[in-house]
Amino acid sequence: MEQHVAAEHLQVIRTLMERSALYRRTLAPIMLFAGSVGCVASVGGILLGIDTLPAFSIWWLVAALVAVGGAFAIARRQSVEDGEPFWSPPALRVTQALAPPLASGVLLSIGLIAFGGDGLRWVFVLANTLFYGCAVHAAGFFMPRGMKLFGWLIIGAACVGMLGRSVLGMAAAARADHALMGGLFGIAHLGYGVYLYATEKRKTAV
Repeated sequence: MEQHVAAEHLQVIRTLMERSALYRRTLAPIMLFAGSVGCVASVGGILLGIDTLPAFSIWWLVAALVAVGGAFAIARRQSVEDGEPFWSPPALRVTQALAPPLASGVLLSIGLIAFGGDGLRWVFVLANTLFYGCAVHAAGFFMPRGMKLFGWLIIGAACVGMLGRSVLGMAAAARADHALMGGLFGIAHLGYGVYLYATEKRKTAV
């Protein structure tokens, strides 16, 4: 039994190494899509004046659901085009790495919606960003090396952003929180997506 498990793990590692280029190509459009969703949600939340904790939380959870659904569709389309099974052992490993921190963020968000006040909106922003950064970092062990660094950047940016938000005071808190979410889930993902596209084109040219 132990030999069978070790052989399966070895096969997963070998497959991940062989598909590193494929995952890199898939990540670029996923990052651009997720970044676009984040930017639209940020601007929309500010313009619509979404400031209460329940409305703010539901708004961003819906945006996250749209981003995850789009990422799933993009990854599936890429796997179909390359003739690869979508639910391969590596894909399952990545999903297993993402699931615990993302589920923790969702459960915390539900608790805040049910029992929290508007003064706890910063908890939603900081906690979900930290959980997401941890999820990206965990998935990075099965994906290109840059994903782990991107996870750390999200975590660090969340801490710095919350310090800046505290300086603005409660009067501008809702707009600041939308802007912070837009920066972390919008601009950061767009930037990483552009980087992936640019570096992939250079590799192809060489």
